[in-house]
Amino acid sequence: MKNQILQAYKQAPWRIQIQWIGLFLLALVLIAAITGLYLNISAQAATSGRKIQVLESDIEDINNEIADLTTQLAKAQSIENMRARAKELGFKMIDPNNAVYLEIPGYDPNADLVLAPPRVNIIAESPNVKSSYKISLWEWFIDQIWQPTKNSTQLEGVVLP
Repeated sequence: MKNQILQAYKQAPWRIQIQWIGLFLLALVLIAAITGLYLNISAQAATSGRKIQVLESDIEDINNEIADLTTQLAKAQSIENMRARAKELGFKMIDPNNAVYLEIPGYDPNADLVLAPPRVNIIAESPNVKSSYKISLWEWFIDQIWQPTKNSTQLEGVVLP
């Protein structure tokens, strides 16, 4: 036997139409909310991507400037420039055989020379990704629902929204 609920009277046609319109509008609002959320997340991702591009461009500009300054330093320290500067300051070339060498007590010329390690540009291989981009939409909804609000205040041990 079928257990059917029998109504004493039939619904008015305009009520049925209003119910269908209400369901349609509810579906439309849900679709609009999901679309808005999707557009918001897409906009944040696009903004973050653009910021990354700007930072990478800044890194490239700084590396180019470093290379340019290194080239200028090498040019300033070239043998021709150093000889010209030494000549301007009054230094003269001498014969190594006629040079007077001083012996310094405690100095070992055969000791290993310790230099600073060469400069290395280290670029982080793993990008910094916000934690909000690592969780699913469902996990985000759960976090928003179950965590207490940030604007809640505490009064005598009771949390008020």
